[in-house]
Amino acid sequence: MRNDAMIFDGLQCGHFDRAVFESLLKGTVRCVTVTLGFWENAVESMDSIARWREMARANADIVSIAQNAADIDRAVAEGKLALLLGFQNAMLFEGRIAFVELFADMGVRVVQLTYNNQNDLGGSCYEEHDSGLARYGKEVIREMNRTGILVDLSHVGNRTTLDAVKFSQKPVAISHANADSLYPHKRNKTDDVLKALKDNGGVIGCATYRNIAGDHYCASVDNWCDMVARTVEIAGIDHVGIGTDRSHNTTQKDLDWMRTGRWTRGIDYGAGSAARPGKAPPADWFRDVQNIGEITDGLRRKGFSAEEVAKITHGNWRRVYEASLA
Repeated sequence: MRNDAMIFDGLQCGHFDRAVFESLLKGTVRCVTVTLGFWENAVESMDSIARWREMARANADIVSIAQNAADIDRAVAEGKLALLLGFQNAMLFEGRIAFVELFADMGVRVVQLTYNNQNDLGGSCYEEHDSGLARYGKEVIREMNRTGILVDLSHVGNRTTLDAVKFSQKPVAISHANADSLYPHKRNKTDDVLKALKDNGGVIGCATYRNIAGDHYCASVDNWCDMVARTVEIAGIDHVGIGTDRSHNTTQKDLDWMRTGRWTRGIDYGAGSAARPGKAPPADWFRDVQNIGEITDGLRRKGFSAEEVAKITHGNWRRVYEASLA
């Protein structure tokens, strides 16, 4: 495999199984952050960790759970898929600062500060008013930095995101989002946020999720790579990666849980809308999981050098992992 052909995906979700793992490996993915939860409390989150450990043991010939960059390197050398355990909300900490270290000890390596709602750490992208990073949010970031958990800001409001980028002493991630200036959406990030990411040393993982990428950028891999190239113009070649937000084997029940959890009896469309209420179809070029491997050639066709392609496909993520998972 060429060095620039290997892919690290900053976030995927859904129900994984051996077939998914095999498809990712066929698509040259060698590291992926998997979503273990959205609205779950501490005990439910521990149940999810236990399930993932059991699944990793059952598929130990092709996957391994990684704790740091060295573990990822080892998995790559063995031809396996490295799994980083992540959560898309900080509810697993339940307001207890000591739980950050406990979950780090259990192997959690990526946590998003907020999901789709305001919480006690800060503001969400969907709140009418973004409160900014709370005092407790600062304490959690400080503890995540100390214990080797990467701070994820994907669904976080832009003001809270800027606060977190500036406060964190280690590189942060916007694991699965796009530039708002390229496709306007509340889930996407404004240019000032992406430029601040440079000073922090962090990475944005460009997403293929149709609701936040749009039909044009989903129409072909070349169109999507054009979005990546334009994101590089904003954030810099060292701060852009891949974070597809690909969902595996999800049902309407899963979608309802992601969008409404336990917090409402009403209807919430998440990143969708009344006009597009259901599950968004995958990008036209990304119908099969292994199609992710087409990104590499797409980036080459955009004129990126082999070194630049390698940075986007995996190198920038590895640098952040080495700095933040230690």
